[in-house]
Amino acid sequence: MAGIIIIKVNKMDAVHQLKIEPGMSIDALVRGWSQCGFGARRLAQAADIYERMLSGDFTKFLTLSGAMVPAGMRHVVSDLIRGGHVDVLVTTGANLVHDIIESYSCHTLGCAESNDSSLRTIGVSRIYDVFIRDEDFVAFEELMQSIFPESAESISGRQLLNILGSRISDERSILRSAYDMEVPVFCPALPDSMIGLQAWMFSQTKKLSVDAFADIREIVDICYNSERAGVVIVGGGVPKNFTLQSMLVTPNSFDLAIQLTTDTPENGGLSGATLSEAISWGKISESASYVTVYGDATITLPLMVGAALERLKK
Repeated sequence: MAGIIIIKVNKMDAVHQLKIEPGMSIDALVRGWSQCGFGARRLAQAADIYERMLSGDFTKFLTLSGAMVPAGMRHVVSDLIRGGHVDVLVTTGANLVHDIIESYSCHTLGCAESNDSSLRTIGVSRIYDVFIRDEDFVAFEELMQSIFPESAESISGRQLLNILGSRISDERSILRSAYDMEVPVFCPALPDSMIGLQAWMFSQTKKLSVDAFADIREIVDICYNSERAGVVIVGGGVPKNFTLQSMLVTPNSFDLAIQLTTDTPENGGLSGATLSEAISWGKISESASYVTVYGDATITLPLMVGAALERLKK
C-alpha cells in the first residue's frame, strides 16, 4: 500500500525495558541504560568510554567548571585524584576557592526561593540552593594572606596553586590531593576568582608576580608528550577551551572524550559546542570515541564515575 513504510526489526536493537531491582549496584543500573533511549543511553556510553580511559594507557584530563564544590562534588574529584585517575586538572578559580573554604568550614543547604535581600542582611551568599557565610570569606582572605609565597621571581599559576595545596592540611581537599599526587592543576582564569583578587592585594605590599602565560607551555608539553589522551569535560567554559586548544599546536588529538553539560549548541557558545565540532578543529581525533551527556553534572558525574570504578574494582 502506498505511504506505508516497512521496517525490519532486529531483536538485538530492541529497546530494553529497564527493570529496577532492590539493591542493584550503580553499574548494574548504568549497564541497563545501554539499551534504553535518550540520555540514559548516552550516560551508559559515557561510562563505557570512561572505563576505557581509566583502565588504558591514556593521559587523563579532567576539566571542571560550574559550582561543583559547593554542590557537594569535592570528594568525587579528590578521590579520583588520589586514586590515580586524573593526570591533569583544569578548573575554575571558584571551585578552588570553595575547595579551600571546605578545608576549614562548610557550605550549607538553603533554598533557591530564599529572599536574597534578607540573606544579604544577615551576611549570607547564595549559590542556587546552597548558602555560604560572609565570615567564611573573611577567614579565606586571612588564610590567603598568610600562605601566599613571597617571590622575587615570577612563578606560573600552576606553581602558585601547587604551593597553596602544600599548605592546606585537609587531605580531602582537591588542591592538597593534587599536591600529594603530583597532579598539575591549571586555572587559566585565575584572576577571575577570589584567589586572584587576594593574590593582587598581597602583591601590593609584598613581592609576588604570576606569569599568566607560563601555564600554556606546560600544558602544551603534556599534550605533546601524550601518546594517547582522554578528557572528561564537566560543564564547559574556560577550562574546556584551555584544555582542547592545547592540542592544536601538537601533532596529537584527544582519543577519548566525554562532555557532561546542560548547554546546547544552537547559540554557538563553547559550553554547548558538540565534541564532533571539536573534530573539525583537530582537537579531537576523527577516530575518537566520544559522547555528550546532557544533564546536571551533579547527577551524571557521580553515576558515571561510580559505574566505572565498580568495573575496575571487579
